[in-house]
Amino acid sequence: MAAVTMSCEAREASPSGSAAGSADTEPGLDRVSVRTLKRVGPKVAERLARIGVHSVRDLLLHLPLRYQDRTRLIPFSVLVAGSEALIEGEVVEARVVEGRRRSLKVWLTDGSPYALVLRFFHFSATQVGVFRPGVRLRCYGEARPGQGALEMIHPEYSLQTGETSGPETCLTPVYPTTEGLSQSVWRALLDQALEHLELCPLPDCLPRETLGGADLPGVAEALIHIHRPPATADLDALMERRHPAFRRLIFEELVAHQASLRRMRLSQRRIVAPALSGDGRLRQALLRSLPFALTQAQERVVGEIARDLGGTRPMQRLLQGDVGAGKTVVAALAALQAIEAGRQVALMAPTELLSEQHHRTLSGWLEPLGICPVWLAGRHKGQERADLIEAIGSGCAPLVVGTHALFQESVRFGDLGLVIVDEQHRFGVHQRMKLREKGAEADRAPHQLIMTATPIPRSLAMTLYADLDLSVIDGLPPGRTPITTVAVPETRRDEVVERVRRACEQGRQVYWVCTLIEESEALQCQAAEESARQLAELLPGIPVGLVHGRLKPSERAAVMGAFVRGDLGLLVATTVIEVGVDVPNASLMIIENAERLGLAQLHQLRGRVGRGSVESHCLLLYRSPLSEVARERLGLMRATCDGFEIAERDLQIRGAGEVLGTRQTGAIQLRVADPLRDRHLVAAAQRAADLILERHAHLVSPLVERWLGDRELYGQV
Repeated sequence: MAAVTMSCEAREASPSGSAAGSADTEPGLDRVSVRTLKRVGPKVAERLARIGVHSVRDLLLHLPLRYQDRTRLIPFSVLVAGSEALIEGEVVEARVVEGRRRSLKVWLTDGSPYALVLRFFHFSATQVGVFRPGVRLRCYGEARPGQGALEMIHPEYSLQTGETSGPETCLTPVYPTTEGLSQSVWRALLDQALEHLELCPLPDCLPRETLGGADLPGVAEALIHIHRPPATADLDALMERRHPAFRRLIFEELVAHQASLRRMRLSQRRIVAPALSGDGRLRQALLRSLPFALTQAQERVVGEIARDLGGTRPMQRLLQGDVGAGKTVVAALAALQAIEAGRQVALMAPTELLSEQHHRTLSGWLEPLGICPVWLAGRHKGQERADLIEAIGSGCAPLVVGTHALFQESVRFGDLGLVIVDEQHRFGVHQRMKLREKGAEADRAPHQLIMTATPIPRSLAMTLYADLDLSVIDGLPPGRTPITTVAVPETRRDEVVERVRRACEQGRQVYWVCTLIEESEALQCQAAEESARQLAELLPGIPVGLVHGRLKPSERAAVMGAFVRGDLGLLVATTVIEVGVDVPNASLMIIENAERLGLAQLHQLRGRVGRGSVESHCLLLYRSPLSEVARERLGLMRATCDGFEIAERDLQIRGAGEVLGTRQTGAIQLRVADPLRDRHLVAAAQRAADLILERHAHLVSPLVERWLGDRELYGQV
């Protein structure tokens, strides 16, 4: 442990970032630019920068996705279809074969009765001339079934001339890459990076006592083994990332993340927030006026939030609740507690549709209590906008509901005490920080309640939101009926349209959601417009409305208002209605091309029905053939309406970055750890982070900087 401490101390103490011992004259690898390496000119450096590789240390932390075993030659007699292998053989014949696809076929023999065929669909005349009978080739590729013999399609190959070289001595890594960077370039760059590592080993910033007796290598040794594993290495353990070398880096990354969150939380304790105790008068009046009673889960969460708001440390609470669980009334009670204490509240939603829904709901509840919520959105212009901003800045608007318009510089709050963020994963990090800063002064900040209807798996929440207190509404209000979900092939579209007719004739309302695989909003809108036209023709006498992202806000509001009032029987829409629509009379949801959507989005869309006491149904209309992943998704949607179960499965299928939307919002992306696979290590990582903060505080900065860099700021929201 002393050696560990000395190494990190030496790095921190040196103005040039040099390490101790033999690396005294070597700058820290985080400061050695990739531009100093051979074969790295401006273009290669630009391509590396696209995926976040700027320094030699970045290169070392760019870990292989998988490995190829080129350490032994495989005889043709034991080749198995579907396996990748290194083979060597002599050319027997080569010829261009005409057929459905013109190809070059090369027949090889290794002296056994078995043959192997190389097939090239893209080739040149020069290449044809190379494969003369008698030429020896060494090839690497995947063996596939062929006509009478196994084939390798477009394998890597080299001519064996003169003295034959032996197979590789190490397993061959395959790296995640970007356009213009081949695997040979990556391996050449990593060879140079590993030479730098020998001269300047990365310091071990985990004291031995944090490893809990586990026999794990040091960080430099682990990196060498991962990038250049010997032929005897356990390939399965490496591929599954359970090899000790991977476990060492996984644990260090989890510790770094936990240390960052804990350090952030300690710094927040120095910040004070207004104590929003309130006298309970408004909250009790709201509860008496509601046509329903809170569930036990809602009451529990309301109590947790009330205790936080009554304190002088800024509340940082994440409120999770499945679709329809009743988060809005919990948010309303939190807002009233702040208003009772004489402070303003800002509620931010990601879309005008959702913010308008919140404004309408809250106005219905609070106006009878003498509180008129203000709505600020992008549509407000001119004098109307100026009047709203004046009311907000003077403190005359106790509750402000809005979209990203609340971030703008011109918006000032008179006395902001509570910030509520709905559908938090849809906002960028800097946007959320900006809203919080509107109520911040020197060492003072407003309380924050962050809500999501996209359940975050516990394994993910423990890893990525350890700086937040977690509240979960784990039940639905009484009277809600489960939604029956079925998957229907596109070939039965006529039956689906007939079902829509019957539902409307019975006085119910229906959603028809159009999706396209293309990302173009224009194409999405065209598809919705065409569907609306066709359905109106097929369903004469049934009023059909259309909503998509390209409608003017006023036009969209008019259509949505008509649907809410019951003037429309069928609403055709894009996924713009994923959140923010609450129509209890809507009991049937059709999702077109359901196989193209992820589990979370399907679950959110389905949640637009089942909001009343009427039995509700969701039809997932799909096109065949289904991929295995799509089949699994649709099967899970049929099997359960439990958002938390769906979220866990979604995490397994898509990974943490996709589930949280972190690729778009700038939140942490783990390099090597996986919240699901490595969840058994999270508790140990939390204990290790606490120990380092308590006894080895000087190790925290180099540890966090290594794994998070400037991304540590993401949690300061």
